[in-house]
Amino acid sequence: MRRILRIAIACATVALTAPASGQTGDPIATLVARLDLEKYKATIKGLTQFGDRRQGTDRNRAAIDWIEAQLKSYGCPTDRIHYEYKAPPADGRGRGNTGRGANQAQGGGRLRGIRTRTGVNTDPMKQPDEKLRALNVQPASDGPREEAFCTKVGTTHPDEMYIVGGHMDGHGWGEAANDDGSGTALVMEVARVFASPDVQTDRTIRFILWNNEETGTNGARAYVAQRQTLQGTKDEPKWLGMIQHDMMLFDHGMPREDGTMSREQRPEADVNIEFQANSKMAAESQKLAWLFEAANEKYASDYPAHVGSHMTNTDSGPFQDLIPAISLRENERGAEIGAGWDPQWHQPTDLYVTYTDKDFRLGLNAAQTTLGAIAQLTGATIKGVR
Repeated sequence: MRRILRIAIACATVALTAPASGQTGDPIATLVARLDLEKYKATIKGLTQFGDRRQGTDRNRAAIDWIEAQLKSYGCPTDRIHYEYKAPPADGRGRGNTGRGANQAQGGGRLRGIRTRTGVNTDPMKQPDEKLRALNVQPASDGPREEAFCTKVGTTHPDEMYIVGGHMDGHGWGEAANDDGSGTALVMEVARVFASPDVQTDRTIRFILWNNEETGTNGARAYVAQRQTLQGTKDEPKWLGMIQHDMMLFDHGMPREDGTMSREQRPEADVNIEFQANSKMAAESQKLAWLFEAANEKYASDYPAHVGSHMTNTDSGPFQDLIPAISLRENERGAEIGAGWDPQWHQPTDLYVTYTDKDFRLGLNAAQTTLGAIAQLTGATIKGVR
């Protein structure tokens, strides 16, 4: 009953925020249908040519150039954020401090069920593919950083903007196909649909592919530091909400008692939509999360969505006390991924070939969810369709 009530509230919210128009059909359904599983897979595959895309390396810089070229090819005008990154000193155990804020560290929720060991692989010899090992061999170095974004400018309210993001960097000596090639490709595919010349929106949408997430969301923090005070000027529209996508493919359930995992995506797999319950914008973020859940009910083809109150360790964190902010994921970030429910997390096995079409389709359903919700929030229409 509670779930039905929440869906009803979310649907009512959608009805209040959806644009008035004379369209007799549903242009949003038409836009969602333009998402394509094979295109989504091809974009993930394209990202994996750069290995794990670790920040501060030539392969990371080459991936940013490729991402920007793809966005331009869609017709989405691009730009970049520039900032400096210096790795913090190693802690007493010889490990670098990620610099993640306390508000993120507290976000995870209580671990339950069977847990397996997690961590970041730093041993190159655990990658059996010699070619991939050689591609990933260059270490990170301090210095200037960049991250690419593109912008769909609104027609009637260009000074108001939703931010849609995923992080393009990874590590662990694999291909970072899921973490976070899957989220990066999702953002790029949604940008491709919105950039179509026959699509217009009332409000602006910015599609950004963060760098330095794995070192403590430094790319997102740089964006906030540089642009928060510019809101409302000609240089930066007012932020209405931030939607992050981080690890979209693997929902195979709890590990078995021996630590092994099911090879197949579980039938009850879902898209996890998270907000942070102890953030300053918790009420507004929860409202945004339920709006996305309602969009999933209406537009996602296979997998349902689940709303959770713990959002942590991703690029929506730096925004969560400023504007409504949510994160879409394959599993609950703290209680499930943090307990080892994704054995590819930061490992050499995070490869394109690891995943099946059922896995990729979970990511596509998250894309359908986001596209449907953002289209409603920004008043998307298709020229000539009424």
